[in-house]
Amino acid sequence: MDLGITGKKALITGGDSGIGWETAKQLLEEGATVVLSDRDEESLAEAAAKLDAPEGRLYSYAADITKLDDLAELHGFVQEHVGDIDILVQSAGITGAQGLFHEIDDEGWTKTVEIDLLGPVRLVRQFLPSLRKGGWGRIVFLASEDAVQPYDDELPYCAAKAGILALSKGLSRSYASEGLLVNAVSPAFISTPMTDAMMEKRSKELGTSFDEAIESFLDEERPYMELGRRGEAHEVASVITFLCSDRASFVNGSNYRVDAGSVATI
Repeated sequence: MDLGITGKKALITGGDSGIGWETAKQLLEEGATVVLSDRDEESLAEAAAKLDAPEGRLYSYAADITKLDDLAELHGFVQEHVGDIDILVQSAGITGAQGLFHEIDDEGWTKTVEIDLLGPVRLVRQFLPSLRKGGWGRIVFLASEDAVQPYDDELPYCAAKAGILALSKGLSRSYASEGLLVNAVSPAFISTPMTDAMMEKRSKELGTSFDEAIESFLDEERPYMELGRRGEAHEVASVITFLCSDRASFVNGSNYRVDAGSVATI
């Protein structure tokens, strides 16, 4: 199926692994030019090398989306190498402070919201003028099942992701008439370095193997994930790629849940 994105130019943050990396892979396969970004320069270079893209179709630049100077420098790099982007995929984020509400201090809240909500705000502010120029554009935010089904041991993350859904919906109303469509994707328990770290911590706390930690987490914490397994990053990336495409020309302001049924309501 031709997704109509050959020649489009995309920026993907959080691109050195997991969902961001798989999205880059799929967009490259569909003929887009991709700029990959993440905070760590070394891991980003390794991630870009693994994509083995044709010359002139893949670039990488390390930047922290919470820092205005980094974003300005990233914008300059993108303008120099590919010009104005057509697609922005915001995948950068952290799990953030965990524990019950009374156990999390201001620092835990501030760091989580700074990265998971204010980072995307600053990123979009930086690249919005470019995205509004061409009469065709896509923004896709990575939210989470936690945005609509919050868990009491990671409320800063849940609140930040709920903010992402509100941000996405609001932006979708502001710029759709210009051809810029904005949507969100909400995964649940995907096999990524972030959930690997969660399960490694759980296995140590419970004195079990890594696989047993996953199994018990599914049974006890995610009973509505009817497929009974973690999702794969490429399964989320496929939905993101669709939303970045011409095939999603009438999709705007939506939240696509990729969660095996984890969210209990419809």
